[in-house]
Amino acid sequence: MNTAANPYVPYKVRVEKVTVENDEKDLKTFRFAFCDKADEQKFAHKCGQFAMLHVAGAGEIPIGIASSPLDKGYAEFTVKRYSTGLVTTALHDMAEGDTMGLRGPLGNSFPLENLKGKNLLIVGGGFAFTTLRATIRYLLNDSVRKNYGTITVIYGARSPGELLYKQELSEWQRRSDVATHVTVDKGDASWKGREGFVPAVVSQVAPSSANAHCIVCGPPIMLKFTMPPLLQLGFTPETIITSQERRMSCGIGKCGRCNIGPKYVCKDGPVFTYAQMMEMEKTGS
Repeated sequence: MNTAANPYVPYKVRVEKVTVENDEKDLKTFRFAFCDKADEQKFAHKCGQFAMLHVAGAGEIPIGIASSPLDKGYAEFTVKRYSTGLVTTALHDMAEGDTMGLRGPLGNSFPLENLKGKNLLIVGGGFAFTTLRATIRYLLNDSVRKNYGTITVIYGARSPGELLYKQELSEWQRRSDVATHVTVDKGDASWKGREGFVPAVVSQVAPSSANAHCIVCGPPIMLKFTMPPLLQLGFTPETIITSQERRMSCGIGKCGRCNIGPKYVCKDGPVFTYAQMMEMEKTGS
């Protein structure tokens, strides 16, 4: 049975690869292969969507999809382990070859089709960089890159040891068709890169807002302080796109836990423009 017939029934997937992403070892990227190849075709996701990771006996959690739609044969998710999280703990205890459930894809996506011909600024912070990584991988694919103008990436973490996808970051920094700026709040003795909070780096890099849209994801405090410099650069609430993945539970708008005003993050989102977010927060207050 597939999720198109019953949205509550997950696909069966096998843990194919586990990558420890950070020094604290509480962030791991899981690569899942579909046990039934037909399910892989049904799981046709778009950048910005999420899925529910289901571990028998522990429950399920919503996690943004970290792999590109063009990454064939697998789906990847980066999961942070929380000391009080039953599902994240169960996931982090899994080994290659173990099986579990995957329900989705769910929610809407970044409107990349509508942004063809545009310049793109992608801003991310911390663990929320996962769906942005999927987006960058998609945009830099040889079959896709020509459809967009300049691409600027700004990504920050608290420390060098907390940066995700370090190898890919290095590869992107070496490419001539994307400007990648990586920053940490505070470096260590071995760090040779930029230091500073993401909002300050946005102002320093000062990418042009001409014919441009910005996709920004990060913790709430980062989003709060990143919006003013984006607006000062000339981006508008309509050209700033963000993703909200808070308080979701069922993933299909039935439990009522993730509403902001009249909207459900899981069903109407998680992708919204900044203009939509301001209106939602106004009606939800």
